[in-house]
Amino acid sequence: MTDLIALLTHAPLVFFGLVFIFSLMIGSFLNVVIYRLPKILEQGWKRDCREFLADELANPTQADKAAVMTLSTPASSCPNCQHKIRFYENIPLLSWLFLRGKCSQCQTKISYRYPLVELATGLLSLVIAAHYGVSLTTLFLLCLTWGLICLTLIDYDHMLLPDQITLPLLWLGLLVNINGALIPLSDAVIGAVVGYLSLYSVFWLFKLVTGKEGMGHGDFKLVAVFGAWLGWQLLPLLILMASLVGAIIGISLMVFSHHQREQAIPFGPYLAISGWITLLWGNTIWSWYLSFLS
Repeated sequence: MTDLIALLTHAPLVFFGLVFIFSLMIGSFLNVVIYRLPKILEQGWKRDCREFLADELANPTQADKAAVMTLSTPASSCPNCQHKIRFYENIPLLSWLFLRGKCSQCQTKISYRYPLVELATGLLSLVIAAHYGVSLTTLFLLCLTWGLICLTLIDYDHMLLPDQITLPLLWLGLLVNINGALIPLSDAVIGAVVGYLSLYSVFWLFKLVTGKEGMGHGDFKLVAVFGAWLGWQLLPLLILMASLVGAIIGISLMVFSHHQREQAIPFGPYLAISGWITLLWGNTIWSWYLSFLS
């Protein structure tokens, strides 16, 4: 292992190449998670309802049984013709280009999102690798980055930030900082608490004043995640950046896309993007902002 680390340290092109290729494969898996996890959660909620109601819904139909989905089953297939995706049709980026963005059987177009998610995963992973080098911290931050990609697109599609992703990232942030890899552990613990309570307080204040819920509970947990990774000191910058970007996009949607004022907009993607940027360049941005104000 020591020899491998030394090799990767002295051969950065090899290190970056391995990170990029491996991250492309991870990106392919993230597409599966983004598509299937909300469906899996929905199945679980229906099952819980059956158990709670204990009536005619207690016994699932054959269709319900046949539709049971996991991250590994059923095998990936074309949603139009049900053609089973062969292994050589599932190579990140290359298969989509080779197939010209169409199913090999029915020629139905394959969404641009799939290769874009794979490419974004590879490129963002390269940024992490270049920033932190050959280290265990890089591996942890790659896991955070991959989780944030999933949360961003799931929240965009379904207005949902699953605990199955958010909570492990929270605990991972605390574990990473046990020995002060990024910040002192005390700052990480306080950051997680302050991150959660900051939006939790805003949520209840808004609800008491307007009678409406201004954001989802998943947003509290996502800010707590960044508090565990960044510490409490950079949370104001994170929330400021996310709010600013959210406001600009929200106003743009109302002006140019006839988006209704009452229509909800997911806040998770703005938090995830702003948090990732703050993780890498937060101290620099915060110093510039404070010097600008002064």
